[in-house]
Amino acid sequence: MEHLLNGLGPFIRDLRTSLRGGEHDYTSGNTFRALTLLAIPMILEVILESVFAVVDVFFVARLGPAAIATVGLTEAVYTLVFATAIGLSMATTAMIARRIGEKNIEGARIAAVQALLLGLMVSLPFSLIGVLFPGEILELLGASSEVVAIGKANTAVMLGGSSTLLMLFLVNAIFRGAGNPGIAMRSLWLASLCNIVLDPCFIFGWGPFPEMGVTGAAVATTLGRGIGVVYVLRHLFRGDHAIRIRRLTIDLPVLGRLFRISVGGVFQWLIATSSWIAVVRVIAVFGDQVLAGYTIGVRILTFALFPAWGLCNASATLVGQNLGADQPKRAEHSVWIAAIYNMVFLGTIGLIFIIYTHNIIGLFTEDPMVLEYGVRCLRTFCYGFLFIALGMVMIGSFNGAGDTVTPTIANFFCYWIFQIPMAYLLAQDIVVDFGQHLRCNPFAKQCQYAGFHRCVIRKRFQAYKVLHIWIFCDLFYSLFITRSYTFFNNQGS
Repeated sequence: MEHLLNGLGPFIRDLRTSLRGGEHDYTSGNTFRALTLLAIPMILEVILESVFAVVDVFFVARLGPAAIATVGLTEAVYTLVFATAIGLSMATTAMIARRIGEKNIEGARIAAVQALLLGLMVSLPFSLIGVLFPGEILELLGASSEVVAIGKANTAVMLGGSSTLLMLFLVNAIFRGAGNPGIAMRSLWLASLCNIVLDPCFIFGWGPFPEMGVTGAAVATTLGRGIGVVYVLRHLFRGDHAIRIRRLTIDLPVLGRLFRISVGGVFQWLIATSSWIAVVRVIAVFGDQVLAGYTIGVRILTFALFPAWGLCNASATLVGQNLGADQPKRAEHSVWIAAIYNMVFLGTIGLIFIIYTHNIIGLFTEDPMVLEYGVRCLRTFCYGFLFIALGMVMIGSFNGAGDTVTPTIANFFCYWIFQIPMAYLLAQDIVVDFGQHLRCNPFAKQCQYAGFHRCVIRKRFQAYKVLHIWIFCDLFYSLFITRSYTFFNNQGS
């Protein structure tokens, strides 16, 4: 026991150091310790971000399948905002980390200001479209008349408040790139706590708050994120740290360079999220209960994947800073350490989800049909968690190096060449077996991540001539996972 406690001592000290925040030199010393100092607050940060997804659907589920379907459809559109925010934040983290690695603090500050300006500019179109055309957006996604009636205001509020999400992502990306993720973590804690408290107040009209139904979930989420933005901006402009912004200056060359890097990141995620919208459109035709089950399953999946993104973000920061310090070997070593730990984490979570799927989905709904669809959705996703874990770290590492083109190409093939055609074709089989339709997207998702892993290998060895082999391997893997998938579901039926 004493030996165990002595072994845990350094980890506990690192845990306390990472939670306190502060700035460290991540370009020297033990790589595992550097990853730990960065990853712990980043994991806690994204866990709290995942709370937004789960808390909303937990309370909205009490309003019925139509309300859950509303959240699912709005979420499908809102993923475009997420894609833009993630793309911009990836470029921001990469640029800030590179400047910090070069010991160019003033250059990091200039890049931070340009990121904020760029975020404000790109949020305007989302807000205008969401406020002016919320009903049309839901109809375009195949929503029923009931969902359109109760969901218009929800969509308008969520898209109208897009700037809060973009600014929260970008300022947190600035601190992550600077190697100070503790502040970003605390801002998400505050935003999530506000969302948890305000959600039931606005949805059910508790106390002095108006009863707004499903719209109340959007109001609570937007207000929570807004409070988090105020907190983190205060630290950015008044905090005691190296990246503190002292003046707002437009630097067109830096702004242009940040925009060019961001374009690759935004398109990388737009390709992914637009395919999600297409799959939701396929599922929506089967009714509100089907869409509700799928929405619950995906929200729980999001809760599991967000912590894994913490490791990916830590890896991206280490890659950027070490490349800036001209230490490519250390950067590569960081990637593989993060990949191993991410696979262990998601593999464990996936096993737990597979065993207790009914219990987990049952926390969100008592409708037997919604429960069945949600169980099938979540369980199928879990079969591909190991591939997802590896692919996530590789994506983050490329982005941390400032290479957003390679993941974009991979996403195009994995999502649009494989996922969407598979989702559509598998959905056509519903005429024969109506109970299988929720399997289309999770099934294709696993093929997508296996394909990305092969793309990473292809890039690493510069073997671009084996593209046809890569596609053949994806086809073989698709057939294999179909057999495995059918076996698992037949055993459970």
